[in-house]
Amino acid sequence: MNRRFVVLRLLPFLWAVGLAFGTDWARSELTVERIYGSSDFNEASFSAQWLEADVYLTLERAEGDAGGRDIVAWKAETGERTVLVKASQLVPDGRDRPLAIDGYQFSDDRSKVLIFSNAQRVWRRRTRGDYWLLDRSTGVLRQLGGDARPASLMFAKFCPAGDRIAYVRDNDLYCEVLDGHEIVRLTADGSTDVINGTFDWVHEEEFRLRDGFRWSPNGESIAYWQLDTTEVPEFVMIDHTSGAYPQLRRFKYPKAGERNATSRIGVVTIADQQTRWIDIPHHSDDHYLPRMRWADNSNDLLIQHMNRLQNTNDVLRVDAGEGRVTKLFRERDEAWIDIHDEWFCLGDGRFTWISERSGWRHLYLVSRSGEVQQVTRGAWDMIRLLHVDAERNEVYFIASPDDPTRRYLFRSDLDGGGVQRVTSEDQPGWHSYELSPDGRWAIHRYSTFDVPPRVELIRLPEHRTERVLVDNRRLAERLAGLDSSPVEFFRVDIGDGIELDGYCLKPTDFDSQKKYPLLIYVYGEPAGQTVLDRWGGKGQLWHRMLAQRGYVVMSVDNRGTPAPRGRCWRKVVYRQVGVLAPIEQAAALKQVLEDRPYLDSDRVGIWGWSGGGSMALNAIFKYPELYHTAVAVAPVADQRLYDTIYQERYMGLPDDNIEGYTQGSAIHFAEQLAGNLLLVHGTADDNVHYQITELLIDELIRHKKQFTMMAYPSRSHSISERENTVVHLRNLLTDYLAEHLPAGSLP
Repeated sequence: MNRRFVVLRLLPFLWAVGLAFGTDWARSELTVERIYGSSDFNEASFSAQWLEADVYLTLERAEGDAGGRDIVAWKAETGERTVLVKASQLVPDGRDRPLAIDGYQFSDDRSKVLIFSNAQRVWRRRTRGDYWLLDRSTGVLRQLGGDARPASLMFAKFCPAGDRIAYVRDNDLYCEVLDGHEIVRLTADGSTDVINGTFDWVHEEEFRLRDGFRWSPNGESIAYWQLDTTEVPEFVMIDHTSGAYPQLRRFKYPKAGERNATSRIGVVTIADQQTRWIDIPHHSDDHYLPRMRWADNSNDLLIQHMNRLQNTNDVLRVDAGEGRVTKLFRERDEAWIDIHDEWFCLGDGRFTWISERSGWRHLYLVSRSGEVQQVTRGAWDMIRLLHVDAERNEVYFIASPDDPTRRYLFRSDLDGGGVQRVTSEDQPGWHSYELSPDGRWAIHRYSTFDVPPRVELIRLPEHRTERVLVDNRRLAERLAGLDSSPVEFFRVDIGDGIELDGYCLKPTDFDSQKKYPLLIYVYGEPAGQTVLDRWGGKGQLWHRMLAQRGYVVMSVDNRGTPAPRGRCWRKVVYRQVGVLAPIEQAAALKQVLEDRPYLDSDRVGIWGWSGGGSMALNAIFKYPELYHTAVAVAPVADQRLYDTIYQERYMGLPDDNIEGYTQGSAIHFAEQLAGNLLLVHGTADDNVHYQITELLIDELIRHKKQFTMMAYPSRSHSISERENTVVHLRNLLTDYLAEHLPAGSLP
């Protein structure tokens, strides 16, 4: 064990001693325990939802011994504060404490409030629990669901009139009449395999679909999805930690090339509980129904109908009464089509549409007859549409035409003219907004890589700050006291006119005449960027800790990541995920080693999580002469073993792209490992299965390759469950790097 490694192991103890005596050194140095095991760097969070044009709601800790939280209304114009629901009103009969509020929803007339409590996780999100109804006029609080098991209801929501609530229970839809407490079962075929009103694992994860039903505007019917997973292959995970004998957990998970669930959409009439199924031409289990909503009336449904390759999306208008289906238009792409949630109806039959058909992501308007009109134009991407106001002829959206690492608010006329940046020019960085229903107010969050989030209420379109809601002053002061250098954003030229965005963190005592080890943080797949000028939380602080200890930490976004740099930038990776990215990452590494003599080419490491873990494996296997140490957390070593929707979207079907799946999967290059490799995986990962890492281990053993492995029992993809897991994991990664990629400068 080298001397530097011993010193690094002592740092947590030295930091604790220093803190006890109040030394500046302790306050300026980062440790894993300080980042992940203490409250030193916790952010002051803020959560709110708009109730009406100029009123937003927050949850605030109630006064008194009983605890709980009040629901508080704030008037945007005046700052007037009103407690709408007191925690004391949310104490069920027979209990002495208020309900824990995991979510809430008011009826349109504000006379009733629906409380979501006792939330339990379904897949990776807490979407199942108990629902309680508070009548604000009488003060009566009662639980919904009748004789339902505890925590068995999902996605409860008011009908437009507020006199009924629909929810999912055991994969069936129910409607509860509030006067009289009558419960009506709307579907009766829900089972383990047949799912009404919600979704299976793959639809939830990859299409972000959760609540699978929509009230009609007149409240007389509900449109809903039904999935039949009978033919979907079942995956089995083993739980060794819950008892003396292992337990099996089974769930439907379609891996690339396997059978998907059959999906369909029906409209059930509340009065007679009869469902009319929509007969979509040419629909099969090789098609998806990724989005559905009512148009601007209670008769017409808008449905997106996508083929399995996800490169054709037909937008349909359906007469819900007669079942007549009309294809309005077809979106087509040679690669894949991204699904967007910014699907607003304007009230005159038109609705918004986001498309890359021009080569850039822009806003379009679609008429009732299917005519498509482009609104925004230019060599830049609309990142997200936030608000549409037909009466005022304006839209608000997020874009960053000049710097893909940042995000700003823009405004435009609905005819495409008058595009202007709304975010202040003197605030470079990352901005997000929650606009009020009338678009006159917004809750604005702002941060940069070096500056933690600030939350404020602003007035639009002036972008004038009315009140600061969270300043994170305590966190900012802690950060200011750290011994660290500001981040450097840069671009690296890898040839053929291609420049990649990157960032660099250097040691505090950096000396350009010395040599430093380089650690690269990578993701590299279409699902995410890493090079962003925004606050990155505790993961970012861990990178800063490594920089304090003598590492240069870099990250580079190769092409194929979702940067706002045009369609070609993003979709050049089609059918070659895991092929193109390692090539461009290696080219970027070679160039920065040439450009920056202070980087030690004999001490280069790479690490990543999930898709980033896959990239770390591909890097060290395919370029053993460049990378000496790799850490792969929850990697997809074989793309054939990931799910249909994600993998086929970017790679096509396995049998039609044998070369791509083979060349892009790191498992096929395991025999080329020459450096140090740490594999980390949770055994209860229902996303990237532990099975994949076991197969990689088997392949490495077959080729007599030595490596290090850590399995976290009963942990999911986040490897965060149970006491001390996160601290243990980050210490593991830190110690492994210290031993196999020694930190510090060399002459």
